[in-house]
Amino acid sequence: MAHPRIEIINESTILDDSDVKPVVPSLQTQVRRDFALPWGANAKLVFLPKKSKPSPASWWIGIFDDSHQAGVLGYHDITAKGLPLGKVFARTDKQLGCEWTVTLSHELLEMLGNPSSNLFVQHQSNKGFLYPYEVCDACEPDKFGYKIDSVLVSDFVYPAWFEHFHKKGSTRFDHCKLTVRPFQVLPGGSIYTFDVRTHRINAQRKPKHVRPRNDSRKERHRIPRDQWRKSSVKRK
Repeated sequence: MAHPRIEIINESTILDDSDVKPVVPSLQTQVRRDFALPWGANAKLVFLPKKSKPSPASWWIGIFDDSHQAGVLGYHDITAKGLPLGKVFARTDKQLGCEWTVTLSHELLEMLGNPSSNLFVQHQSNKGFLYPYEVCDACEPDKFGYKIDSVLVSDFVYPAWFEHFHKKGSTRFDHCKLTVRPFQVLPGGSIYTFDVRTHRINAQRKPKHVRPRNDSRKERHRIPRDQWRKSSVKRK
């Protein structure tokens, strides 16, 4: 199967192209060397400088300045063609004392691990709860990341993290070997769950869905994909 082409697009005013372009080879190394084997997902990364026109056939990650929601460093969206689009907010990262390269790595890996944001696993010890395949959330703080060359990138969990039957310490649960059991969330990390017992589909009429004002990745999972708002990389 052909690997997706992911274009990393610099739309930030606080980052020059010379800041972003050198990061891309390190992210490419992370994807091909570290992520592709455990997750079976690879990609070709391409840097697009400011004012470049992205290809409509590619996946995109746009780097912007400010998040429109407090505390959100990045999230997933979809392009006008319905393809994955990640957004990273560099100035918001810096204001909160976070590394924008970790957020960029985080969004990149989660796009690859769950492109449509519709993959979930049932927690066997409590069968009412579903966990999304968000591969970086449980270990997302910068302090748990690692460096490739001089670039700090995000740690990420392995498939075993989502498999309840593994005993504590019996296998590798994340790349940096910091988690020791399935579904473990490190300090500062987080992962939301769905309690399916509180949701019901009525066959007689369509359920009402109100799009939340919150555009974060976590909120987006709460509404059907066909109701997502199409997005684009806006030019200044």
